Amino acid sequence: MTVTDEAELLGLQRIGRIVANTVIVMSRAMEPGMTTAELDAVGRRYMAAEGANPAPEMAYNFPGATCISVNEEIAHGIPGPRVIRPGDLVNIDVSAEMDGFFADTGASFPVPPVRPEVERLCRDGRRAMQAGINQVHAGQRLASIGQAVGEFARKHGYTLVRNLASHGVGRSLHEEPGEIATWPDKSERRVMGEGLVFTVEPFLSLGAEWAEDGNDPWTLYSNPRALTVQYEHTVVVTKRGCVIVTKPDLPTAA
Repeated sequence: MTVTDEAELLGLQRIGRIVANTVIVMSRAMEPGMTTAELDAVGRRYMAAEGANPAPEMAYNFPGATCISVNEEIAHGIPGPRVIRPGDLVNIDVSAEMDGFFADTGASFPVPPVRPEVERLCRDGRRAMQAGINQVHAGQRLASIGQAVGEFARKHGYTLVRNLASHGVGRSLHEEPGEIATWPDKSERRVMGEGLVFTVEPFLSLGAEWAEDGNDPWTLYSNPRALTVQYEHTVVVTKRGCVIVTKPDLPTAA
C-alpha cells in the first residue's frame, strides 16, 4: 500500500494503535501456569472490543487470533495447550484489520526469572529493529534496512534469521513490497517511495540463522536451536523518515 491522503494514514494509525495495545494487554496478562490458548483469548477479547478482526484468521484461516511462539518456536506459533513457564521467552505477534486497513506488530517478552543474556537479547532486539527503522525515508534503498540491522548484529555478536523477512502491509496482511530482507542483501535494488507501507521486523538470535518447519503447518523453529527475538513495527515512509503506526496508547508492561 502507498498512503495517498490523510484519511488513509488515520485508518492505518487506528488499527495500528489497536494491534499495539493488544500486545501490551497480552503481555500484562501473561503469567506462568497459563496456556498460550488462554493468552490468545485475552488478545481476541481486546480486539473484538475495539472492533478489529484478527488478520491471521481472516487472511489465512490461522487457528488463533494471534501468533504466540515460545522458546525454540520463533514465529507463527499456534495458541494451544502449551503452558507458559518461569524463564520462558514468549513472542506475541498481532495483526488485525479494521475498515479495510491492516497493521502488524510484535514483541518478545521474557517470563521471570530472566537470565542476563536473555535480558540483553531482548534489549538488543529492540535496538536492532530501531537500527532498521532509522534507515526508512523516501528515496532510500530498501537494502539499507538489512545493512543497518546486519551491522548491528555483527557488532554485538548476534546472528540473524535469514528466511523471515519484512513485508508490505496496509490493504492486506501481506502485499508488495514482498520479502524485505532484514539482513544484508546485495541483490536488493528497490527504493522506498513516499507513502509506502511495510513492516520492519528483524529476528535477532543467539545463534540461529534459519527458520524451519515443525510438525504443524504453521509453527517455525530456530535452526540451529537458539533463543531468538522478534520486534516489529508497521511504518509509513515520509520524506524525512517514517511514521510508526503501531504505537500503543496504553502503558507498556513493567
